[in-house]
Amino acid sequence: MGDASAPGRPPLWVEEPATRRRMPDPVRTAAVRAVLVMSLTIILAMVAFLTALAGSWLSFPMVLSGVASTVVATWAVLDVWVTRQVWNQRNGVVSEPSSSARQLRRERRRARREARAAQRDAARIGRRGGADRRLSRA
Repeated sequence: MGDASAPGRPPLWVEEPATRRRMPDPVRTAAVRAVLVMSLTIILAMVAFLTALAGSWLSFPMVLSGVASTVVATWAVLDVWVTRQVWNQRNGVVSEPSSSARQLRRERRRARREARAAQRDAARIGRRGGADRRLSRA
């Protein structure tokens, strides 16, 4: 009756390739934790504001807990950043080298090539000179 593969009807779901790679598991769990803590902080701040407007005795404890949860939320966001940095340091990050690093590498390669060429030339000259001396003595 309601066949999705009917002619002329577009599919309901089309898979698209991901534009960015998935976050590593430790970073993702830290990010989820940070979002939960931040949402609770926002809820606490709203409750503190409403109790202050109502003049309730709960206003002061809610403000104190709001301040404490703000500190915890800041810590959770920093935890995401630190976890991401640690992950990148331990497991490497896929990136292109900067132009200055590339330039230094080129210069080092060029110096190594020149040193090898100089060694080969010195070895050739030494062999050639030795062969010339032997021929002249004979």
